[in-house]
Amino acid sequence: MNGAESLVRTLVDGGVDVTFANPGTSEMHFVAALDRVDGMRCVLCLFEGVATGAADGYARMADKPAATLLHLGPGFGNALANVHNAKKANQPMINVVGDHAIYHKRFDSPLTSDIETIAKPVSHWVRTGASSLTVAADGRDAIIEARRYPGKIATLILPADTAWGEGSGPIAVPPQRARSKVDQAAVRDTADLLAHGPATMLLIADVGLRANALAWASRIAQKTGCRVMAPGANARVERGAGRVSIGRIPYPVEQALQVLQGVKHLVLVGASPPVAFFAYPGKPSVTTPPDCQIHTLAEPHEDLADALERLADAAGATTTKPLLAAHKLPALPADQKLTPETIGAVVGALLPEGAIIVDESVTTGRNFFATTEGAPPHDWLQLTGGAIGEGMPLAVGAAVACPDRKVINLEADGSGMYTLQALWTEAREKLNVLTIIWANRAYRILRGELANVGAENPGRKAHDMLSLDDPALDWVSLARGMGVDGVRVTTTDAFAKAMKAGIAHTGPFLIEVVI
Repeated sequence: MNGAESLVRTLVDGGVDVTFANPGTSEMHFVAALDRVDGMRCVLCLFEGVATGAADGYARMADKPAATLLHLGPGFGNALANVHNAKKANQPMINVVGDHAIYHKRFDSPLTSDIETIAKPVSHWVRTGASSLTVAADGRDAIIEARRYPGKIATLILPADTAWGEGSGPIAVPPQRARSKVDQAAVRDTADLLAHGPATMLLIADVGLRANALAWASRIAQKTGCRVMAPGANARVERGAGRVSIGRIPYPVEQALQVLQGVKHLVLVGASPPVAFFAYPGKPSVTTPPDCQIHTLAEPHEDLADALERLADAAGATTTKPLLAAHKLPALPADQKLTPETIGAVVGALLPEGAIIVDESVTTGRNFFATTEGAPPHDWLQLTGGAIGEGMPLAVGAAVACPDRKVINLEADGSGMYTLQALWTEAREKLNVLTIIWANRAYRILRGELANVGAENPGRKAHDMLSLDDPALDWVSLARGMGVDGVRVTTTDAFAKAMKAGIAHTGPFLIEVVI
């Protein structure tokens, strides 16, 4: 048994049973090992950023890491943006990056690079395999590191000769530890702050946005009058009718300042203090009021649901009923022009129960959270790290993790072009993904940012840099070229008809919504 097979068997025995791969020559022994090891599903991706984004989406829904298989430093470089996004989302990921054989590195052949230096800024743990006899142990350590709460990025660099040389056989992986509990003193201190009512806000993130944890937060709010919110972008929110509805801090600085106005005590529950996405001339970077004090109930690695339950007990809210969203759908617009408002109404009216929403709508979708509040129960996944081009890969990973659920990818056309190769993987794997493209044929958000940063009197060149209309993208043709059927719609009636058909369709389908 060689090193590669020893590593694959270690990964499978450690619960890592999916690999999103874009391999090259250096990884061929790992690829060959997949045929000799039962239990590892290998999903081919045509771009490395699709592989890492899919691993992120998989982890969000499976609550465990997937592996990626990447080719040397340039391959990891192509994958880096979505590793960054996964890191910001606190998701576990194990990157296996092939490298030249150890003895070959000194010849500085064309693909030689410093992979460790490339990987370190977006990884919590990086190691280069030293021997075929130890690489399985390296894999065990990578699993242990990736599973550290709230989720870590582990990158294992695999020189080719450590893969083809004689291996150790699989190495046992210890069971994952439970999340640590919050100290009772933090619970008591937070309970004292609840006496301030609406001047206290619980800012909840990470697994605190699962249905059970949110129910405890709602009980606390109903009992004490405190406010509860989530950050603007979150890895996963369990929401919909019969669940607690939670608002998010808005992206625009002015709106964030308004929402946080009057907050004297901000309590972090797995969250970071809210700040502006970018620096803007004359606007603050910190969006909390100057006199707001920031406190921490729980860090992201701690048991957030338990902390909220114990806080509810301390506040005397254990028997208080949580405020749950009613089943209420927006009216389906009839034969109207497609606008963000009418589009949101269609999406809210037709969302199926159990759907997984992957939202990279950027500007078009800013009202979607409100219009889907009373839709049947669903999960909502967002871009967390700000590097656009993760929506389609997230949908791939979520569909692999949850093959029995419909994944609906709400995707901006500009963002989608970064990783449209994901459509090919959806077709190859017959994934149950409905992709809806908002075709405004522009980097619309950047038009607003042009003004926000104080760029005065932009001319033709500036506007041309933000336009996708010359030539216009043809998403239906792009999708069909990769094996995904699709339709283009220009009215609300046509959109509703297409969305119903896409939801009923088994396998991938695409709708281009021309705005």
